[in-house]
Amino acid sequence: MKRFIETLKNIWKIEELRKRILYTLGIIIIYRVGSFIVLPGVDPSQLEALQRQTSDGLLGLLNMFSGGAFSNASIFALGIMPYISASIIIQLFGMAIPYFQKLQKEGESGRKKMNQITRWLTIAVTALQAPAYLTNLVSQLPATAFIPFDGTHPGVFFWFSSSVILTAGTLFVMWLGEKITDKGIGNGISLIIMIGIIARLPFALFGEFVSRLEQQGGGLVVFLLELVVLIVVIFLCILLVQGTRRIPVQYAKRIVGNKQYGGVRQYLPMKVNAAGVMPIIFAQAIMFIPVTIAGFASPESVNSGFWRSFMDFNSFWYNLVFALLIIAFTYFYTAVTMNSQQIADDLKRNNGFIPGVKPGKKTMEFIDDVISRITLPGSIFLAFVAILPAIVRLFGVSTQFAQFYGGTSLLIMVGVILDTLQQIESHLLMRHYDGLTKSGRIKGRSGGAYGIA
Repeated sequence: MKRFIETLKNIWKIEELRKRILYTLGIIIIYRVGSFIVLPGVDPSQLEALQRQTSDGLLGLLNMFSGGAFSNASIFALGIMPYISASIIIQLFGMAIPYFQKLQKEGESGRKKMNQITRWLTIAVTALQAPAYLTNLVSQLPATAFIPFDGTHPGVFFWFSSSVILTAGTLFVMWLGEKITDKGIGNGISLIIMIGIIARLPFALFGEFVSRLEQQGGGLVVFLLELVVLIVVIFLCILLVQGTRRIPVQYAKRIVGNKQYGGVRQYLPMKVNAAGVMPIIFAQAIMFIPVTIAGFASPESVNSGFWRSFMDFNSFWYNLVFALLIIAFTYFYTAVTMNSQQIADDLKRNNGFIPGVKPGKKTMEFIDDVISRITLPGSIFLAFVAILPAIVRLFGVSTQFAQFYGGTSLLIMVGVILDTLQQIESHLLMRHYDGLTKSGRIKGRSGGAYGIA
């Protein structure tokens, strides 16, 4: 406890770090306030039907990502997910379209161009999702919930203005995330997603506690057992985030003048989960497509067996497809972030080599083989954690609380918290203060063990 208080004092002493943390908290407050601002023309006292619809199922998951803004008919109802979807599309283009491949090789200038294209694509994605959201809103709420209304449905002006506001709301949330990244602490987009998730945790925890107390025959014991299992899953997620395999690298001796360089052995860390939580975010964005399409489809077609399966995140087919997408995206994102050719070239350029492996092509093939072998169990475990909420639902855990047993929510929370703590620790160590842990090394995104958004 004494060490913790001393660390807080050290954080407050560093002016730059203090300003960054306060700036981040200010942006988060703005985001949370905006999630309660209801769309103009909607009566906030008549949102019960929408809130019941988003209490569970896939819409409940989407509502959790938006921090409750979806069920509040807020100006931030669509949250940051359109931006995530646009980012997925651009990264896929980078694998298949020569123009985007060229941009990826242009360094900082190419990255800026791709970010600009991603922003424009975000507008297009949001413009498609906004009418679908409004269609669902109109179908769930009574006509009297819309002010003014023309008898049974809201007018054209409501549709146009609300679509523009929802689009602007998503762009504003995206801008807030970028500002956190530039002037705050941590990755802004990731933090915004995490804050939306954490905002639902107290309600889910309290709801589960009350429901267990109402049960006869050891309900409180069951609740305590659920908490123990949750803690175990959290530790498993931390192991997944921080797990690495080290490859020994020998550096050859060089004598320049009177000085000797190299001749030492170091280790090349290979992450078991190099893709971080991005495969789950990518897969989740794709699994949200049925919700978007259902907004435009007729009620009869939506109630068919196919649509019901892919709009219920507890169904077998939903979780099977979800898990397969996660495994596929893990390999895809690992291939994008871990360039074995570049690693081999860097080793050769610095007179480094892997003992027993020839430099150049053989080194690249060896690294490729290691990455493939450690990615397979990592991707399977990632997929298992992602579908864990559906598994614990079979044991009677409530839907809202089950979402925190794994899936996107828990992995995002663990990854983003470790990433943010790692950045704070970097500021402390850089100014010769003690780190947050005794070892002084928290593995976050920049620390070599986690990547997100």
